[in-house]
Amino acid sequence: MSIKRTIENGIETFEAELDGERIVWDRGLTYADHLQTDPLLSAQVPMSGKHDEMLFIIMHQTMELWIKLQIHECKQAMAQIRADELPQASRTLDRIATIMQHMIHSWEVLATLSPSEFMTFRGYLGKASGFQSHQYRELEFRLGLKRPELITIHMDDPERTAALEEALAAPSLYDEMLYLLDRRGYEIPKEVIGRDLTKPYESDRTIENAWLEIYSNPQEHWELYALAEKVTSLEYYFQEWRFKHMKTVSRVIGHRHGTGGSAGVKYLVKALELRFFPELWSMRTRMEADKPEGGSHGGGHAEGCPV
Repeated sequence: MSIKRTIENGIETFEAELDGERIVWDRGLTYADHLQTDPLLSAQVPMSGKHDEMLFIIMHQTMELWIKLQIHECKQAMAQIRADELPQASRTLDRIATIMQHMIHSWEVLATLSPSEFMTFRGYLGKASGFQSHQYRELEFRLGLKRPELITIHMDDPERTAALEEALAAPSLYDEMLYLLDRRGYEIPKEVIGRDLTKPYESDRTIENAWLEIYSNPQEHWELYALAEKVTSLEYYFQEWRFKHMKTVSRVIGHRHGTGGSAGVKYLVKALELRFFPELWSMRTRMEADKPEGGSHGGGHAEGCPV
């Protein structure tokens, strides 16, 4: 195979024909350099030497990468909402939701790990636990679930503690939504807009009324309605991810305690009750169906699923 060597912009460049294709590369930026594949592929360090630990490590490492991207995109969506760039924000929120859908399916890979296979290396994990994921905690903070006491677990790492404290004190995605409603003239209580952002958000009836007005007349408030549906989809998939996590843990370890000391499955079940955007869910119960023209259909109370 002949290789043609030239100099382009001061960089040695190579050209060859491989599998009938003209391939060009140079001594500048390479695929491995750009993606840092050497450190990436050397970051899997099993503690046990057992075969199935590699699956466990790679599964959680890839999850951390996807969470990193979600945080990156969440910051972008918030900036777009602040700038009233709602179509762009909707597209960014679609990307976050799609990432979450991918993460939901990734649990199926870990679910191939049988209880006996997991037990071959579980004892080597010590007290290491997903509960210690600082990125997951930051993502919760960015979306709107502020629980300051959970920073405690990172107190021995000043850099991570500082990053989490910044995310805790900053407006969340839901805060940006509320600021947007305020700018658009909706009645948003000043005690909500000006509250201590490090404290857990408490649902407010006035905000629920604002979302109810938007959802009751979607054509009149289409931009806000469409954005709210994107945000709702994001939480929908996040909850599905939590559910799939819980079922995977149940399948692999049953109702044992987690490696970090949590109640395991029972703790994950409790997490299913947590909400990022509470009024977007609660107002749905108050929505009323349009009255059919010419009277009611069916003449009575319908039974079965309302959908």
